[in-house]
Amino acid sequence: MSPRIHDRSIRRRPALRLAALGVAAASVAAACSSGESALDIDSGDQAATTDAPDATTDATTDATSPDDTALASTTTVAPLEQFPDCPTSALDSAAGPVEITFWHGMNDVLEDSLVELTDAYNASQGQVKVTLQNQTGYDAAIDKYIQSSPDSRPDMIQFPEYTLQTFAQSDTLIPIGACIEDSGFDTSPFLARTLDAYTWQGVQWAMPFNVSNPVLYYLRPKFEAAGLDPDVSPITLEEMRSASQAIVDNDAATYGWVLDSGTDSGGGWFLEQWFSRAGVLYADNDNGRSAPATEVLFDSPEGTELMMFLQDMINDGLAVSVGDNASGQDIFLKLIDPAADGAMTIGTSASLGGVLSAIAGGLAPGLTDADVGVGPMPGPSPEPAVNLGGASLWIVDGKGDEKAAAAWDYITYLITAEAQSQWASQTGYVPIRSDAVDIEPLVSTYASDPRFRVAYDQLLGTPEGVASLAPVLGPQREVRVATANATAAIFNGADVASALADAAAQANALIASYNQRN
Repeated sequence: MSPRIHDRSIRRRPALRLAALGVAAASVAAACSSGESALDIDSGDQAATTDAPDATTDATTDATSPDDTALASTTTVAPLEQFPDCPTSALDSAAGPVEITFWHGMNDVLEDSLVELTDAYNASQGQVKVTLQNQTGYDAAIDKYIQSSPDSRPDMIQFPEYTLQTFAQSDTLIPIGACIEDSGFDTSPFLARTLDAYTWQGVQWAMPFNVSNPVLYYLRPKFEAAGLDPDVSPITLEEMRSASQAIVDNDAATYGWVLDSGTDSGGGWFLEQWFSRAGVLYADNDNGRSAPATEVLFDSPEGTELMMFLQDMINDGLAVSVGDNASGQDIFLKLIDPAADGAMTIGTSASLGGVLSAIAGGLAPGLTDADVGVGPMPGPSPEPAVNLGGASLWIVDGKGDEKAAAAWDYITYLITAEAQSQWASQTGYVPIRSDAVDIEPLVSTYASDPRFRVAYDQLLGTPEGVASLAPVLGPQREVRVATANATAAIFNGADVASALADAAAQANALIASYNQRN
């Protein structure tokens, strides 16, 4: 391995810009002026609510299996030499403990577990001292990072999966691939898909950490009351309809399926998941992974058929939408709504620990945590398959070699088999390495409570192919706002094809604007 060049003044750096990043309900556009690496805040375009006429249309879902022929024929590769170095050995010559700050978005039991891991790391060695700073959520962390000056940014930050292209192009972060190369870090025990998810144009930009994917949550007593086997959950969308029909017909619940139109769930993330599940591209240029995407493809016949199916379930009284699921808990609370309850919903696997704790704590009288069933995410194919959600770890550039090395050292602790085993066992997140499932406490957790293993197994079972990887779009957050608005309109009776076409037009305009800036 040839030595890396540490004098950045003699290397060419690309002119990278941060632009069009959506934050919360609004959009934030940022771009750097020519010749500088700065994050300037503008007022960006905001996706408007789709306004389409009502329609009721019958449809069935596409049950095709993922298409492995969708592999990229070519992939643009950006050499690491174009980007900031990661001198991992700089920590060895540090005069004293190197203090670093880590901005994260974990809350409740997730934050408790992160604090426990970080306290253990700080106590295990004397070279690095990590201070956690909770930003209350991903959106808040993104917003604060964009608006902060270089000096006031942290040494390390947690960003969600939908920001990959934006922050890879921000010219403010060190690619994790540089740290791996510099240290000779062994990634062979890692699930390849977790690393691939954060690789863009040949460079691994971030280290996966809290990996999640959607799973089906259902109440076993309601399955039993409907004459359904509580140990067998629906896998296909048609099976979801059939189970919902049995639940409604037998008065086991008011609705079979509780839907939502949230950007990071039923209105955005799940749509991307279902396209991957069907082996259909969500955006051109191999989902934006072989080259920057120029247009979305979700208004295709497959997308129209999918959304018609969901609309029909609502129209037929088999499903109900709780709207944008702003609290993240609305879908779960609807399952125990005494006025009009549901039996099944799709949510992130990261909620599993919290859901079980809430039920065990008496949230729903008459139910115990053993009454909560967990199965693979139903979709438009007979085999479970998902792409990654959650977030990853990024190292901030411009903080000095020692801090970069310290951040890398902390990261390598968080991704050890032991730490990942503990993290997954306590939270419901998916371990990013296969050897974590063979050691305590996760080996016992998976054995005693297979519900925690569902997300891991369906990730393992996902076929290879670029269509099975999540789309990478510069303005992905804003695109999800557009699809969420379209989903909400469709759930309220709008014409499906028109709503998706309008959302696609908004998305394509956002992508064109982003690409022009970058």
